[in-house]
Amino acid sequence: MKAMILAAGRGQRMMPLTAEMPKPMLAVAGKPLIAYHLERLKRAGIDQIVINLAWQGEKIAQHFGDGSHLGMQIEYSHEPEGGLETAGGIAMALSKLCEDDDVFVVINGDIFTDYDVHALTQLQLKSGEAHIVLVENPVHHPDGDFRLTHQPLNEQTYTFSGIGLYHKDFFKDVMISKKPLGPMLRAAIDEHMLSSELFLGQWHDIGTPERLSEINIKMESCNVG
Repeated sequence: MKAMILAAGRGQRMMPLTAEMPKPMLAVAGKPLIAYHLERLKRAGIDQIVINLAWQGEKIAQHFGDGSHLGMQIEYSHEPEGGLETAGGIAMALSKLCEDDDVFVVINGDIFTDYDVHALTQLQLKSGEAHIVLVENPVHHPDGDFRLTHQPLNEQTYTFSGIGLYHKDFFKDVMISKKPLGPMLRAAIDEHMLSSELFLGQWHDIGTPERLSEINIKMESCNVG
């Protein structure tokens, strides 16, 4: 099984930190955000990775290269300036992701989490299905995104973590163009083609300089303790 790390976003809300740096390369406890994902994927037994690139993407490619020094194989999917959004970016990388397997993991490159990716590798998806990880709503996103699919009577909505497992056929009709993932996930819920789980561990959306500072302060205090 392969995994894709989404790293093509412009990171406008992170300015000026992303003026000359892609958001997944911003440091948490002295290490690029994206490095934590690579480490967790490798521990889960996933050592073949595709990273999509757009804004300042060459800095990611220069830093990690082909991944051999990490004991991994890293390929890059180069998107046009401005990127293709999530679904479009995945569609563009699909041939790289599904050379040997029909399912793959996708992780947003700008989150910080201790989610155990190995759990996803144990799931079985049928053609066209997807499985997403939800988290409790952070302060900056109080309304959430989706309900838990296995609790249809539960009105509570939760936030999409940016972590999921997808069958390649979930994207079979997606053109390589700018296309968001959210509407596709909502449609899949209605068609009973999407399952979900609630993760209660550590998860942070590193979307602003303030949130980056907060997680660095938290990590520093944990290391001191």
